[in-house]
Amino acid sequence: MALHDMGVPADSFTGSQAGFLTDTNHQNAKILTIDPQRVQEAIDAGRVAVVAGSQGVSTDNNVTFLGRGGSDTTAVALAHALNADACELYTDVSGVFTTDPRVCEQAKKMPSISFDELLEMTAVGCPKPAMRSVEVARSYGVKLHVRSAFTWEPGTWVTKEENSMEKPIISAVVPDSSQSKVTVSGVPDNPGVAAAIFRPLADSDVNVDMIVQNTSDEGVTDISFTLPTEQMEIGKEIMTSVASEIGAGEVSTDDSIGRVSVIGAGMASNPGVAATIFETLSSESINIHMISTSAIRVSCVVNKADIEKATNILHKAFELDKG
Repeated sequence: MALHDMGVPADSFTGSQAGFLTDTNHQNAKILTIDPQRVQEAIDAGRVAVVAGSQGVSTDNNVTFLGRGGSDTTAVALAHALNADACELYTDVSGVFTTDPRVCEQAKKMPSISFDELLEMTAVGCPKPAMRSVEVARSYGVKLHVRSAFTWEPGTWVTKEENSMEKPIISAVVPDSSQSKVTVSGVPDNPGVAAAIFRPLADSDVNVDMIVQNTSDEGVTDISFTLPTEQMEIGKEIMTSVASEIGAGEVSTDDSIGRVSVIGAGMASNPGVAATIFETLSSESINIHMISTSAIRVSCVVNKADIEKATNILHKAFELDKG
């Protein structure tokens, strides 16, 4: 209606009308197929197609919701279905930064970043764009342009990794204060016990991230894992029940921790990144509780009170403040 009032020819579509067919998970539906015929016809007729984000219709003909970040996912999936040159994602920031500008004043906007790097960033706390949208973009090679909804300045382009002689080893440092830790003590060190612990969590849609199991001592061990703080209580409740069933000991929680992650495609071929991270944190007496890695990421769990300091010193250590 707003576009019509401005004299712009436009058609609006629900997710169903735009051709989004999903599974039957109504709160967090997955897209199965897209048939954008009606949207394409509107575009071919010179009209602006306005598609409702985060909507679809299930295989049993009910309206579904794509879940958190579903609007970004809708946009990327539709761009792929329409064979668009790129998909522009408008946010309240001007692009993707080397770290959170609210935490580090020296954060720099990146002109470009690879799908893999941005996917790692969104997985460990970078709030925008939505991780699912980046997954879809990477899977189908849809170029993304993450930019501000309030200015015309260029944002950050997200594409396949490009070979470059001057490619930085590290692209970003991502802080995340939304994590908590659950520890199950005295776990019997027997086959199948880990499955008994983590299957009930998965069945309850608890999003487990980092997992650490201590060395077995006299047939028992401790298992710790991180999860979103908002799921800590349900995680503890499930673990208390499981501990009783498997003969484990106490279940404890800790919401005073956070995570800082260093990400960069260059680290896959450059040794010494992890050592630099640990030395940098040690120089400021920041204790590391847990560590997890991938080919292009190192994440450290530290005290929540140390997240801001850790982010700033790591950002400086890898010279991301120089732009």
